[in-house]
Amino acid sequence: MRLAKTRKAWRVISIIPRLSPSIDGVGDYALALARQLRSDFSVETHFVVGDPTWVGDNQLEGFHTTKVTERSAKELCTQLVQVRCVKTVLLHYVGYGYAKRGCPKWLVDGLLHWKASYPKACLITMFHEVAASGLPWTSAFWLSGSQHQLAKRLVLLSDRILTSKHSYAELLQNYAPERFATIPTLPVFSTVGELQNPSSLSERIRRLVIFGGRSKRTKVYEDSLEQLRQICQYLDVQKIFDIGPPLSSLPANIGTVPVTAMGCLPSEEISVILSGSIAGFFNYSPAFLGKSTIFAAYCAHRVIPISANMSNLHEEGLQPGKHYALSAQYNTEKKDLALMQSIADNAYSWYQVHNLRAQAQAYNALFYSLNAT
Repeated sequence: MRLAKTRKAWRVISIIPRLSPSIDGVGDYALALARQLRSDFSVETHFVVGDPTWVGDNQLEGFHTTKVTERSAKELCTQLVQVRCVKTVLLHYVGYGYAKRGCPKWLVDGLLHWKASYPKACLITMFHEVAASGLPWTSAFWLSGSQHQLAKRLVLLSDRILTSKHSYAELLQNYAPERFATIPTLPVFSTVGELQNPSSLSERIRRLVIFGGRSKRTKVYEDSLEQLRQICQYLDVQKIFDIGPPLSSLPANIGTVPVTAMGCLPSEEISVILSGSIAGFFNYSPAFLGKSTIFAAYCAHRVIPISANMSNLHEEGLQPGKHYALSAQYNTEKKDLALMQSIADNAYSWYQVHNLRAQAQAYNALFYSLNAT
């Protein structure tokens, strides 16, 4: 039985840094979630964009959108009040999305004023990040304390919180041990679609995908060319598709394998490419795979996720060498394609527990628990 048939539908305000047509992973996550909540539970979302320079329509796929005209507590409170008859706010929090230095005091102050004016209102905060870390000479290092303080204020202000990473949940729990008995951890879902019945690797094109933003893909080409060459040889890769914003420099070939720059594509086209490919490569810290939409996309499409980094970290239920391939597994003359298929299968199975539909159900349960009290 679908919960939408038995539970009241809600209207929700979703605060995000930016939305389409801007390229923003958190905005893409929030929009995909809103679509699924509307489809499965008749939840309607009104987006409030926290970037006054954002240029977009006041309707996006049938969702109403407004934006702050300036980053101030008063302006945010005004925007929230103008959305009538909605008492539930879902904040997608990532400090750098709302402030250049990652300290959006205006955002937290605005929510505090709003809550004070409407004591029966409910705030749910999804912590996509808590605070940045950096080397001693960087602003991230010097502002880390302020970022943690703002996150702590949000924990105390929120009626429910959740996050995408287990270590974040532990940190948030330490901020206010008495506040929440448990903090749900939901690794992010794919923002470029999911497959219901993906084909096996043997039925696919011998193609490898490198997907993501500029910085992540640049790191692949600057630091991982030897691993790329090895995996292409191991899997008999015939072509590499590079998907994302144009790079200043892109190799024409990896070994003998041609690299094709596909540029930025609609999510539907990315999904089609992934569904017909055998592998996806990334150079991303394994400690943060649970919050990587790149990794989620590979898992959701049953390709072999291949890490440029060796690791022994077991994070978010992910086991290196079991849910993603490591260079030691393909740096050998003896090929084990059955192992590679099992890695793709394990990654796909791991993903299903927290896929988009499962997460929409989890969020709807939060809405219900708050509005039922």
